Amino acid sequence: MCMTKLKVGILYGGRSVEHGVSINSARNIESYIDKHLYETLCIGISTKGVWYLTPSVSKEIEKGSKLKLHLDAENPRFEDEKGNLFSLDVAFPVLHGTDGEDGSIQGLLKAMSIPMVGTGVLGSSVSMSKLVAKQLMQQAGIPVTDFLFFRHDQRDAIHFDEVKKKLGLPFMVKAANLGSSVGVSKVKSKEDFDLALQDSFKYDDCVLLEEYVKGREIECAILGNQPPEASLPGEIIISSNYEFYTFDAKYVDGEAVKIEVPAQLDNAISDTIRSVSIKAYQQLQCEDFSRVDLFLSESGKVYVNEINTIPGFTNSSMYPMMWKERGVSFTELISRLITLGLERYKNSQRTEKEFQSSLKF
Repeated sequence: MCMTKLKVGILYGGRSVEHGVSINSARNIESYIDKHLYETLCIGISTKGVWYLTPSVSKEIEKGSKLKLHLDAENPRFEDEKGNLFSLDVAFPVLHGTDGEDGSIQGLLKAMSIPMVGTGVLGSSVSMSKLVAKQLMQQAGIPVTDFLFFRHDQRDAIHFDEVKKKLGLPFMVKAANLGSSVGVSKVKSKEDFDLALQDSFKYDDCVLLEEYVKGREIECAILGNQPPEASLPGEIIISSNYEFYTFDAKYVDGEAVKIEVPAQLDNAISDTIRSVSIKAYQQLQCEDFSRVDLFLSESGKVYVNEINTIPGFTNSSMYPMMWKERGVSFTELISRLITLGLERYKNSQRTEKEFQSSLKF
């Protein structure tokens, strides 16, 4: 008996400084997806925001066929340059950062009634904003570091001595809505501070200033919805050549980090990290999967740093590694994510979209 394969649209690239990371992640999704169950359609989004159907995941996105989307939520279809039409059973966004992980693509897919893997509009947007995420976690009693924030129009009101008094030295400066450590600096002096602000404001209109935590970089993978489950924590041990976990340390320098999965932690600390990670995931309205990044201070205190709603799937990415340690292969993990997305979409159809009233129009 021949089983019809589900059509999975892998969305990758995007208008983001993390464009290249997205390509590497999507290449692994395409490579490891169960080809007995799924037919993949690779949809690359160029750095200019143009969508293309590509034969496979490729950095040469613009060599593909430009796509149009028929704006019909009852029958959403893509059309290539030759007029060929196709639909998706489910979309799998593998887009990191701006215009991909911030709820914008998720909103488009929701408006077109296209089932999707991963966190929806609300959870994506609040998790992408490091500021809003911290505020929401703080309100829920989830431990986060002390922080300040400023908008670009407040640039002249940011004074090094006042920040130093509040946060101590060193402290971190971050663009509020980016990932992969782009627009992030460690500040140890007034000169560092001026350069850090200049760099962060290049990428965002809001800058976050955070207390620096001396300790260990911990990550925890969350999977599922009702209820979500947490992996054992993993640890990123950064080379002394780096001040913190920079973009180059993450993606360029193969000798920059040592990864331990699971992390060498006592059971009580591990349980605390897992519990806090699930609480943060739920507080920020995350769905299907996310990676929670945390700090473990030298005194043993746990802080949530941020949540990545579309964590990396590159060969050096922690999310699939942490589930592999739990006995979930890369291929099985992808299948579980697709199943979660489809189940969540089916459940969402329970609610009424129309209201019959006596209103005259």
